Amino acid sequence: MKIICIGRNYADHAKELNNPLPVEPVFFMKPDTAYLPAGNDFYIPDFTKDLHYECEVVVKIKKVGKNIQEKFAASYYDEISLGIDFTARDLQEQCKAKSLPWEKAKAFDNSAPMGTHFIPVSALDLNDFHFTLKKNGTAVQNGHTADMIFSIDKIIAFVSQYVTLKTGDLIFTGTPAGVGPVAIGDHLEGFIGEEKILDLRIK
Repeated sequence: MKIICIGRNYADHAKELNNPLPVEPVFFMKPDTAYLPAGNDFYIPDFTKDLHYECEVVVKIKKVGKNIQEKFAASYYDEISLGIDFTARDLQEQCKAKSLPWEKAKAFDNSAPMGTHFIPVSALDLNDFHFTLKKNGTAVQNGHTADMIFSIDKIIAFVSQYVTLKTGDLIFTGTPAGVGPVAIGDHLEGFIGEEKILDLRIK
């Protein structure tokens, strides 16, 4: 299982980080060791002083695919959930300043906590649903899939040109505006509509 993450897929988030809007999907990868199953607490690593949450819709790939045409992309997944793309923002800024890769800021152990369960895509309009991240009971991110620059199907078609998708792979589809820091004792909760999908405590 590999984790494929899409960057800058919501215009407002790109603007809040002073990044230009992409003309094609920007993607990076996290190893399987980044995966943190639901029910586990997240422990802030010692190497960062500025750890940020980024809540994202996550798609689970259900069969192997390569060079997938966009019109067939929907047949490669049938479940979605929410996850957090944790980012050591201080390390990321250091890497960007030196034009270096971001792996140490994005791909560290447990940096991809997952929701408690997946929802069948048949229960949602994938191009038009709302998701929310709350920190300590206050909404900090409000995302709407209609605001994605690149749809899920476009992402799958693009990424599969370069990387073969395999059963169980997870695609984090980008985060909306509102990212921010976490501290020990914080409680993160993610919702699709009114349904609670993600529950994570920071240690």
